[in-house]
Amino acid sequence: MKRNIIHIDEERCTGCGLCANGCHEGALQIIDGKARLISELYCDGLGACIGDCPVDAISIEEREAEPYDECAVMERIVPKGEATIMAHLKHLKEHGQTQLLQQGIDFLRKHNIAFNISALEQEPSTCGCPGAASRSFKPMMPSAAPTGHTQTSALTHWPIQLHLINPASPHFAGADLLLASDCTAFSMGAFHDQLMRNRKLAIACPKLDSGHDVYINKLVQLIDTAKINTLTVAIMEVPCCSGLLRMAQMATQRASRKVPIRRVVLNIEGQIIDDNWL
Repeated sequence: MKRNIIHIDEERCTGCGLCANGCHEGALQIIDGKARLISELYCDGLGACIGDCPVDAISIEEREAEPYDECAVMERIVPKGEATIMAHLKHLKEHGQTQLLQQGIDFLRKHNIAFNISALEQEPSTCGCPGAASRSFKPMMPSAAPTGHTQTSALTHWPIQLHLINPASPHFAGADLLLASDCTAFSMGAFHDQLMRNRKLAIACPKLDSGHDVYINKLVQLIDTAKINTLTVAIMEVPCCSGLLRMAQMATQRASRKVPIRRVVLNIEGQIIDDNWL
């Protein structure tokens, strides 16, 4: 099957071992002075190890690989103790992998292995992915600008990259979601005022990003689990950007709930040339 999985640049890798120590799933080992992916079965493709590498030798790629096996991972993790078990489960929760998380919990219950479910539900994650830690905050108070637009950010949460967001984060519950291609905010000066304000944001690039199935699954979770109210898709007029709208439409087709989709298209000068509910 084709899926996201880590790639190691052996020329950059120094064999420091930080990634292997941080990989609770046991997918990485230091062999002959280099980090090696020892089994595709154990790599969830979420990239927690990327933040551990001091020389940027690890990246995510989409390629043919064996399916990730949560049960096989749990078998390797259990002997390492409760702390490792909880770190792994929190890692899955932080990345919105609700199906894999439930598989892990079911494995522990099936084998009568004790774990602190309340800690999993309440404590903040410490999986080593600080950029993916979910945070909510109030938008800055707007201040008037000569153009009539505000000069302050309308952002109310973090992270915003679609690979990193957790659909179970409270700020998405019942929200109006703005799914924007990466270039839109740079081309449109009034992006925060006209598109972002009073909406929760997720960004992606349909041309350069890998793992489109992951994106679609997260959008399905946002629709069915977070129960978002509306979905606005902001894209550029260039043909490749329309892929983001197609992903949103595929997600609405797979979801059990139906949400209205608004299409906003910008030209390369940052002007809205199409704004319609589909």
